Amino acid sequence: MVVKQRRQWRSICKSLVLGTLLTSCMILFYCLSSPQFQFSVPEVPVPYSCAHRPAQAYAAPNTNTSRHGHDQTLCVPKVDLMFMKTHKTASSTFLNILFRFGEKHRLKFAFPSSRNDFSYPSPFHRSQVKDYRPGMCFNIICNHMRFNATEVAKVLPTDTTYITILRDPAELFESSFHYFHNLVPLTWKISGEDKFAEFLKDPEHYYDPNGYNSFYLKNLLFFDLGQDNNLEPNDARVESSIQDIAKSFQLVMLVEHFEESLILLKDTLCWEMDDLLFFKLNARKDSTVSKMTPQLRAKALEWNAVDWKLYQHFNATFWRRVDSYGRERMARDVAELRRRNAEMVNICIEGGQAVEAGSIEETAMQPWQPIGEKSILGYNLKKNVDKKHRKLCRKMLTPELQYLTDLGVNLWITKLWGHIREVINW
Repeated sequence: MVVKQRRQWRSICKSLVLGTLLTSCMILFYCLSSPQFQFSVPEVPVPYSCAHRPAQAYAAPNTNTSRHGHDQTLCVPKVDLMFMKTHKTASSTFLNILFRFGEKHRLKFAFPSSRNDFSYPSPFHRSQVKDYRPGMCFNIICNHMRFNATEVAKVLPTDTTYITILRDPAELFESSFHYFHNLVPLTWKISGEDKFAEFLKDPEHYYDPNGYNSFYLKNLLFFDLGQDNNLEPNDARVESSIQDIAKSFQLVMLVEHFEESLILLKDTLCWEMDDLLFFKLNARKDSTVSKMTPQLRAKALEWNAVDWKLYQHFNATFWRRVDSYGRERMARDVAELRRRNAEMVNICIEGGQAVEAGSIEETAMQPWQPIGEKSILGYNLKKNVDKKHRKLCRKMLTPELQYLTDLGVNLWITKLWGHIREVINW
């Protein structure tokens, strides 16, 4: 019995040592892959627009219409876009929409090099863009970054439309805590099965603003948008930062009203309804979602009070835009989008719903999983999809990392990390 216990402890120690060494190697790889020193480069103006060919105009309803009819106006889709991809906000679903739109119009993406983010959590710098040279033409930038408006503006044309997406901070915090807590050493000492609830009992006890990856645990939206996530909510700099964000972004979408957000996007960018079709990607199994009691929700909002102020501000501006668009018109358009999405589900998805990772048949359809578990759902493509829809179905179902690879991004660091996790069963 004693010998068996010794063997078990020896095995555990070996695993811990191996995991520590491999994790250290990956941190080193990440450091080497991101520029620590950002040298000055010549300031060369970005061309006004970088589209390979003019986008075709089409007839679209005029926003300023009466209740009794819609005036038709010629509309040219906007193709120069900056999407600030915030964490745990359905942004992978939106990225799939952008990837398909970019391919449709033969647009040029500004992608990161060797990984799927722009050296996050370091602030964005144009030197992080793959093969960047001053004056280069890019239409879309959309991978994870820590927003830096000055540097982004040096990559994209001056008429670029800036878009981002927010989520209820309590729900976002629960999702972020679940997905990232194994990457945050501050949480490793939390005892009990429900670490989320335990953390919220006394966040200050576990949190250190200078701790490794601690930004995942407090005001993550504010941090992603390039702001100080450790400010107190009554600090005057919070309101000033929110106003700066409002000036930077022409549209701020909301996860809780994703379809309404897409309709506003369509109106802002002069897109067509077919451009908005989507399947929900990177969804979690219900069994892994912590039950949010009113008390827990209140504590989560109190802990993420700056994000809550940010969300409340843009929730108000969102509904003012909906009112301007027209509530009845919005309801009709959302119903139409849902109808078309339902049609695509019937055409594309085997069984008509997402399945657990172990039931996904194609490796190409496997989503990236959090460390230590298989909680993210995916899909199986129907085998008898007609030729007309086959290509679209596959693209709509393709997870983010695989789609990036299809678009020519070399994700060797991300893939190496994935292989290491498989070897050590992490």
